[in-house]
Amino acid sequence: MTTDVVIIGCGPAGLQAGIHSSRKKASTVIIGKLQNSALHGAHIENYFGISGSADGSDLLEKGMEQALSFGCRHIGMNVTAAAKEGDLFRVTTESGEEIVCRSVIIATGISRKKLNIPGEKEFLGKGVSYCAECDCNFYKGLRVAVIGDESKAAVSSELMTRYASEVYWVSERILADGRLVDKASGAGVKIITGTPKEVRGKANVESLLLTGGPEIGVDGVFIELGGKSSSDLALDLGVMPETDDTLKVNNSFETSVRGVFACGDITGEPWQLAKAVGEGAAAGHYAAKRAKDMK
Repeated sequence: MTTDVVIIGCGPAGLQAGIHSSRKKASTVIIGKLQNSALHGAHIENYFGISGSADGSDLLEKGMEQALSFGCRHIGMNVTAAAKEGDLFRVTTESGEEIVCRSVIIATGISRKKLNIPGEKEFLGKGVSYCAECDCNFYKGLRVAVIGDESKAAVSSELMTRYASEVYWVSERILADGRLVDKASGAGVKIITGTPKEVRGKANVESLLLTGGPEIGVDGVFIELGGKSSSDLALDLGVMPETDDTLKVNNSFETSVRGVFACGDITGEPWQLAKAVGEGAAAGHYAAKRAKDMK
């Protein structure tokens, strides 16, 4: 599929970007899951025009309805890969669908999802990692566990089979696309249904304890929740994140790479709904303009 603008992320910034991009008559695809937004399940009391408390999930659903009504297409999946190809970009979803576009907007937020279990913080950098792609070389010939339910865990599990001697994928319930699950399983990943309870060890990670289940002997634990992180996507597209994983943008919300835009939490504080919506409007406007100028 070829389109003008691809927006990665279904939070308020991404949805507002979609509304403005499509209203400028640019063909627009929004990729992501509403439930992955930090606004999902939250209560809002400090946004213009809202009296009392508003339900974040309801706002997201209404925002999606608006974007679709203006002509946006929504793909409710995670992104597994992105690449720059000349003046164009190629974005791949977990189902394997590829979308070629003229402008990309990163609106995924920046928070790395944590398990918040004993040992996770203590062994960070000593066997606990949030990025298999970053740290895979350190685990050649060792045993690792990858924790997560979605596409990022599936892709990371398959990746680690090229380095580790044993790879366990620990998941409460697998939500990743079947194609990714089959690929991981076919590569030799051992899938274990369970809930992580504690990361154990002395100087470094030695095991992962599951609730009501076994204690798995491992040398590394990769926590890979949700989809591909914003910093990973940025690097794929040639954009170098700041030290705090935010992306630097200009007045048009364009990054250092022409055609790659960013908005919302990914651009830094304050992490507020009003900021996200405002930046989304501007990013959608300029991304659409860039795409149309290329024609």
